[in-house]
Amino acid sequence: MTARVLVVDDIPANVKLLEAKLSAEYFGVVTATNGRDAIALCERGEVDIVLLDVMMPGMNGFDVCRRLKGAPATAHIPVIIVTTLDQPRDRLQGLDAGADDFLTKPLDDTALFARVRSLARLKAMTDELRSRAVASVRLGIADPLATAAAETGLNGRILLVEDRPNVAERLQSALSAFHAVEVESDAQQAVIRSAEGEFDAVVVSLDLQGQDGLRLCSQLRSLERTRNISVLLMGETEDRDRILRGLEIGAHDFLLRPIDRNELLARVRTQVRRKRFTERLRDSVQSSMEMAVMDQLTGLHNRRFMDNRLAAMFDESALRARSLSLLVLDIDHFKSVNDSWGHDVGDEVLREFADRVRACTRGIDLVARMGGEEVVVVLPDTGRDAAYCVAERIRERVENAPFAVQNNTRDIKVTVSVGVSSRRAGDASSADMMKRADDALYRAKASGRNRVIVASAA
Repeated sequence: MTARVLVVDDIPANVKLLEAKLSAEYFGVVTATNGRDAIALCERGEVDIVLLDVMMPGMNGFDVCRRLKGAPATAHIPVIIVTTLDQPRDRLQGLDAGADDFLTKPLDDTALFARVRSLARLKAMTDELRSRAVASVRLGIADPLATAAAETGLNGRILLVEDRPNVAERLQSALSAFHAVEVESDAQQAVIRSAEGEFDAVVVSLDLQGQDGLRLCSQLRSLERTRNISVLLMGETEDRDRILRGLEIGAHDFLLRPIDRNELLARVRTQVRRKRFTERLRDSVQSSMEMAVMDQLTGLHNRRFMDNRLAAMFDESALRARSLSLLVLDIDHFKSVNDSWGHDVGDEVLREFADRVRACTRGIDLVARMGGEEVVVVLPDTGRDAAYCVAERIRERVENAPFAVQNNTRDIKVTVSVGVSSRRAGDASSADMMKRADDALYRAKASGRNRVIVASAA
């Protein structure tokens, strides 16, 4: 896939060379000659991937990488450090700074393009989550990008797939200093364990005896329960083509033998951090979706959801000539609870009231808080008499046991009035049902409260 690649280097010839190579592979290219300009471009959202030189005046590549990875607005952008530095300590310093990879000049074009495409796919997967997560801030959720960017990548759950006991023991010993590590020697069992466990990363050897590590990688990517797990491949230098193929089918990173302990730890930490970053965004999106349709105090659906869902349930009931009933419940004298005990106690009563209503309804029923102390229950495939029985069951459950409040130190007696209506053949919309249930509730209140009134059938 294509992407916008930012090339950062203070030597014009290096910039021109990389720009020509990437453009020939149909990548969009943006350039910068110093760290500050590079950071500004990233902050404006103009790039998908950064190819970053280390040796630059003013701010070196390691410092630029730390700035990008430490800022919520840019932490998601993949960074590949490209440099002439080739010592293990240099590579480790780049990975510790948060770089997604470290490539040494002169570059192998095939490896570079495979890495850029792999990281472009990963970024594309998170971009939509990011935009939705940012929108969730308007709903009152804490800034998800700041939370995600603060992830350390430590204390992960790692599955090591290696069938040579001595190698597995050495790698497990290294990783166990910072993570919980399990070892599996069989590729198929590794798939099963990955699906059943909550692993952050799977480290797969390409040298499994009689087994195909790439097929394992492919299976992990294809299964819904494992496709979000980070996958790292381990192979020999001569496995280069297989490793590049692994990146194409979904592996996130790789290590070449002999494996340096510090590089292993750095790359695993990077993958754990990336996986958790995505999970935090996904959780934020899920929370925002729930907040859009749920009442946060009671856990019931809110009025917006109820209005839309009730209309659909009414139309389906009319189309199929099936029964549909509706209850409107209102806690009696609820204002006096707030006035006498305070709004905190009132909130406790509302939460307990919601729990008791839920306990008297089915999974297919719609239970929603309309506002204040009023709750609506929609009962599909339920006629007038059966709806009355449900309403009575709720009324009795509320009346028969006092509501324990203030850490179970006080009890409050609570009752509820209920209006009931059912769909009529002549109803134009669900609003007609709601109007009759509201009228029935008003009569229940006017005639003494703590009772159920059913709207007339005709």
